[in-house]
Amino acid sequence: MAARGLDQWPVGSLPAERVAAQVEQGQWWVQDDDEGLRGCLRLVSPDVDYWGDDDTPALYVHGLMVARRASGTGLGRALVEWADSRARAAGARWLRLDHRASNPHLDDVYRSWGFEQVAQTDRPGFLVVLMQRPLT
Repeated sequence: MAARGLDQWPVGSLPAERVAAQVEQGQWWVQDDDEGLRGCLRLVSPDVDYWGDDDTPALYVHGLMVARRASGTGLGRALVEWADSRARAAGARWLRLDHRASNPHLDDVYRSWGFEQVAQTDRPGFLVVLMQRPLT
């Protein structure tokens, strides 16, 4: 992503130990095929780190990633729609996600999927856009 001028996932920002712990907690979901991993996302609730102490029934998408070989296939949206169905089944009222403000392309993509910006929050070294869509 850095080669494309994006800083969404800088090298080292997702330590293997942290991911391993999240996998153990059942937070990561993957879509793969015979060639390997095609895409993944992480689902959590609540998300105090980014959304604060909010008790609104919501499911939070993090770590949405699609392999280059699957880019342009609609897999990212399909993964978000799958997360939407899980959120509905869990009784959530909102599906929420975030992205770095320095990546306006993601803002456009997420808006085209029905998400609206609700806030921005400062993180160490970057600004995050918080987005949500209703599950009605």
